[in-house]
Amino acid sequence: MTTPTSPIDAITASPTLIKSVAVFCGSNFGASPEYADAARALGTEIARRGLTLVYGGTHKGLMGLMADAALAAGGRVVGIINQRLHDRGHLHPLLTQHEIVTDMRARKARMADLVDAFIAMPGGLGTLEELFEAATLTQLGDHTKACGALNVRGFYDPMRAMLTRAVDEGFLKTEHRDMIVIDADPASLLDALADWKAPTVNKWIEKA
Repeated sequence: MTTPTSPIDAITASPTLIKSVAVFCGSNFGASPEYADAARALGTEIARRGLTLVYGGTHKGLMGLMADAALAAGGRVVGIINQRLHDRGHLHPLLTQHEIVTDMRARKARMADLVDAFIAMPGGLGTLEELFEAATLTQLGDHTKACGALNVRGFYDPMRAMLTRAVDEGFLKTEHRDMIVIDADPASLLDALADWKAPTVNKWIEKA
């Protein structure tokens, strides 16, 4: 299923130390230059901490800006790209390492295998879906990896409100709403993810 161009050693997850982080973000640039600034700041901060950045492997949009910043700061950047996007010439040419996988589902699974935590920057349908899948797998106990959102320009405020509505309507426990760390500052977000502990409650809500 995976066609590596060079071997990538699996990164061993640690319950107390984040060594690698997957970042989901837009392949477009967004309407404000603040999004580009935040992508560069996050890439730089990940590299400054000596973490491995794992992302979708493209040079497009915020994804490319973030990878450029991490590489410029001396960071290790691993790209996981699907065959279709690779064939369209979307692969970033300067990555530390990359893999080509069959499709988007395989890309998400491979990224999850390689990392200790997930961050979503602002983005579109794919970014939101990737964040919610990672959080759902943590909720279900399929993995116990921290999930965060970089809240540039209040982008994730409506998501927080939606999850609160789900709590109020009896579809979600407060602990599972709060397990997604939301912060506007890259350094603070990474600090919070390093301190994160998985919820100890199950997902089921007893009917009153």
